[in-house]
Amino acid sequence: MSNLEADPAEQRVCVENAAPAPGTELLQPREVPLGGARAMTVRRALPGRNRRMIGAWCFADVYGPTDVGARGGMQVPPHPHIGLQTVTWLVHGHVRHRDGLGSDQLVRPGRLSLMTAGHGIAHSERSPDQAPARLHGAQLWVALPEAEREGAPRFEHHDDLPVWRTGGARVTVIAGQVAGRRSPARVHTPLMGAEVVLSAGTGVDLPLDPAFEHGVLALDATVNALGHRVEAGSLLYLDPGRTEVGLRADQDAHLLVLGGEPFAEDLVMWWNFVGRGHEEIVAARTRWEGEREAPGTAPRFAPVTGDEGPPLPAPTLPNARLRPRPRHRK
Repeated sequence: MSNLEADPAEQRVCVENAAPAPGTELLQPREVPLGGARAMTVRRALPGRNRRMIGAWCFADVYGPTDVGARGGMQVPPHPHIGLQTVTWLVHGHVRHRDGLGSDQLVRPGRLSLMTAGHGIAHSERSPDQAPARLHGAQLWVALPEAEREGAPRFEHHDDLPVWRTGGARVTVIAGQVAGRRSPARVHTPLMGAEVVLSAGTGVDLPLDPAFEHGVLALDATVNALGHRVEAGSLLYLDPGRTEVGLRADQDAHLLVLGGEPFAEDLVMWWNFVGRGHEEIVAARTRWEGEREAPGTAPRFAPVTGDEGPPLPAPTLPNARLRPRPRHRK
């Protein structure tokens, strides 16, 4: 998914609240419209004002549930990415992914689409014709480490992820490993991601890697984690050293648990680019705008196959230089 803000300034982020449990922070999301008058609104929990990352996870949007027929659903035209992986995860509905590699994939609930931008890729995401009426899901970004971020782009889709049930919970391993079960998705730093589905009045004690920091992202209902009420769209940060987290819900609930080793590299995140310095972001924007207006024979961002819509213009850069930011401002 694209960040479609016209002025994607770093200071416009969500707010952290004091936490009842030591070593936790509750990140409240802010609402961001995707597009114009019929835009679908998303709730953005990462990056936060002080807590910008959880492991290599650096961006988290929750969208829906929304009526595709009434509002047009998701209509994100071709746009570029560098230096990251995009994770598309649906609770309800369908999204059609197309990219400059020629990928054309219908994404459904419980199936993972993972796009690795590397040096550069363009893609689009749209609600397809005759899609289910309800659309609800999450879009996540994973920052690529220095050794991988200039690599070739790729796309992978997984429809046979590890799933198991315990009590009233169903757990799906999206990325990395949980409780000895490993996702086939290719990642580049030690991390994990899992969907937990709770039936009303039930819970689960989910095992965690104590070397990781973690986040609990509620998707559609309030869940309880370590004494917190985590409302839909909010994210609860958990510091390293924990071997499990207890998750409970009074009503049916979907949530994501994200984690990873603290990311050591400072990032510049602007629009749809994840880099390390101002000049790198300027160069990527300049290249995208040039190729958008006059596609070349050796493009950095190959045209999106099968999407006839015009590519998304890049926002104007801020007057100030973009500065690398650490994962956490102390």
